[in-house]
Amino acid sequence: MTDKKKHKDEEEVKETQPTEPEMPEAAGHSSDEPEALKHQLEEAVAKASEYKDGWVRSQAEFQNYKKRIERDNELMYASMKGNIIKKILPTLDDLERALQNRPADDAWTNGIGLIARNLQNILESEGVKRIDAKGVMFDPVFHEAVTHEPSNDIESGHVIAVVQNGYMLGERVIRPALVRVAQ
Repeated sequence: MTDKKKHKDEEEVKETQPTEPEMPEAAGHSSDEPEALKHQLEEAVAKASEYKDGWVRSQAEFQNYKKRIERDNELMYASMKGNIIKKILPTLDDLERALQNRPADDAWTNGIGLIARNLQNILESEGVKRIDAKGVMFDPVFHEAVTHEPSNDIESGHVIAVVQNGYMLGERVIRPALVRVAQ
């Protein structure tokens, strides 16, 4: 082999052989890279914190939504229950008026009295309470005045007599008592 050819082959081998590793700065690594990585880490932590805050806020909003729906459902249930009870109360009033004028010791009227007590017990088991009115101070929240009458026995502003019983469902007045009030 000639020297020229040998020299040319050596140059080709050099070109195909890997070169020695370069220093970090020469390989595109700068002294600013740790700072850039720190900056990227800070940005990632800030985004993660922002996403977590959004998630926590969404969870709180969802819990509040669930509580609001439950409260609305309870109010709707109480309102529907009150409406049904309002429709039953006139029947109870009729039974009570009939019992006030019943003949003594009649088995049939005793049965009607039992029905009236059972109806009253059912209403009480559902949370319905009768408003006590006779002799108490008139309160427009619980009472509705039918008449104002002079009275020597009852103090002015107090209820003389109950014309129609009033009822409450829990803390809500479903029907005020119709009363006669002393002047």
